[in-house]
Amino acid sequence: MERLLLRTVPGLAEQWRGAAPATIEKLERIAGRPLPPFYCWFLRRMGQSMGPMAYPTLDFSAERVLACYAQKLVKPEPRFLLIAYESDEMMPLHLFYDFNAPSRNDAMVTSREARGKELTDAFETLREMLAWGALSLFRIDRAPHSSSGSLKGDTPDFLMDLDPVMSSLGFIQPIPTGPFCRLYERPDAVMVCTGTPRAGTGNRRAFDLGGNNVGSLRRILGEISSARVAELQVKK
Repeated sequence: MERLLLRTVPGLAEQWRGAAPATIEKLERIAGRPLPPFYCWFLRRMGQSMGPMAYPTLDFSAERVLACYAQKLVKPEPRFLLIAYESDEMMPLHLFYDFNAPSRNDAMVTSREARGKELTDAFETLREMLAWGALSLFRIDRAPHSSSGSLKGDTPDFLMDLDPVMSSLGFIQPIPTGPFCRLYERPDAVMVCTGTPRAGTGNRRAFDLGGNNVGSLRRILGEISSARVAELQVKK
């Protein structure tokens, strides 16, 4: 994950700042359990500042999280831990870890109001959320050409059948992901696939594809369609 972010996000190594060990210990006491190993890594690297990876209205800093608990905006709960404060007053859906859904040394990221109960799941892991965001913002959004659409398979794990197709096209998977997310990259192109956990949307995943050459993107989409591992729908 660290290698992926450092090669993808310009200036990250100079601008990210980690939280102090004592601050991380305070968060662990609020959680009432050991923090997920990936979250510990995140806090040590970006718990004070995410540098160029910072979200416009979401504050992931450990100090902001602690302040929300100190001000009783959020109350400690065994199941949930606040990990990002949303400053948009029109839609104040803060991000929480859901410890009832641990996954791969991490946990599900869901959103809700500070004291609300209705959940809107975002990603199966924080790792996937951050990696997807970095590739989307710093590779796909900056690519000269892009395409988007959806893939629909016969089973929840149908993206596993896409892996060998993408590998044959020269793509690597920079981090391990679950059934709701795939990240593929090669020097001239990037493709990300996402689905919402626990949303009941069926075996469908949205995709975004970006690259240097429109012909290459057409060939990639053509190979995916020809392989018939999923139903491909291109919106753009």
